[in-house]
Amino acid sequence: MEKLRTIEMQRLTVEEFREAEKLPLIVVLDDVRSMHNVGSVFRTGDAFRIEAVYLCGITSTPPSAEIHKTALGAEDSVSWRYFKTALEAVEALKTEGYEVYSVEQAHGSTKLQTFSPLKEKKYAVILGNEVKGVHQEVVDASDGCLEIPQFGTKHSMNVSVTAGIVIWHFAQTKF
Repeated sequence: MEKLRTIEMQRLTVEEFREAEKLPLIVVLDDVRSMHNVGSVFRTGDAFRIEAVYLCGITSTPPSAEIHKTALGAEDSVSWRYFKTALEAVEALKTEGYEVYSVEQAHGSTKLQTFSPLKEKKYAVILGNEVKGVHQEVVDASDGCLEIPQFGTKHSMNVSVTAGIVIWHFAQTKF
C-alpha cells in the first residue's frame, strides 16, 4: 500500500471550503488558554467542515502565530466569532435555533456514545478551560451535557482531543 501524495487527495481550496456544505455544528471554546489547543480545534474543524468555532473569554483569536502553528491555515477556512463570554455565545446560538450541549462531566450527563444527533437539527458543543472546564453558568444554560466515558486514572482529556472525538461523533451522523 502506497501513501497518497498531497496532490492526489483532491483537497478543497479555502474558497471551495467556504462554499461547501457544512456539518451543522459550532464548537464553542470557553476560556481555553492554550493557543495550540485553539489551533488544533480549527484544524479538526476544517477536516470535518464544521460551521464555525466560537472563541470566548480569554480564548485567543486569529491572527496569531501560535494558533497558526497547529491550525496550519484552518483559521482562514473555518469561520469564527468572538464573544466576551461563552454565556453570550450560548444565548446567540439558542436565538439562532441551535441545540447547545456542554461537554462536561456532570450529574445527568449523556454518554457520548448514546447521543444520536438528528440530521435536521443544528448543534453547538461547548468545550471548557483546560483546568476548570465549562463555566457552571454555561452548563446551566445548555440544553444538556455530553460526557466522553473514561476508564483510566485521569478525570479529563486534552481539550483538542475531546474536540476531535466529539466532532467525529457528530460527523458520523451527518455525512
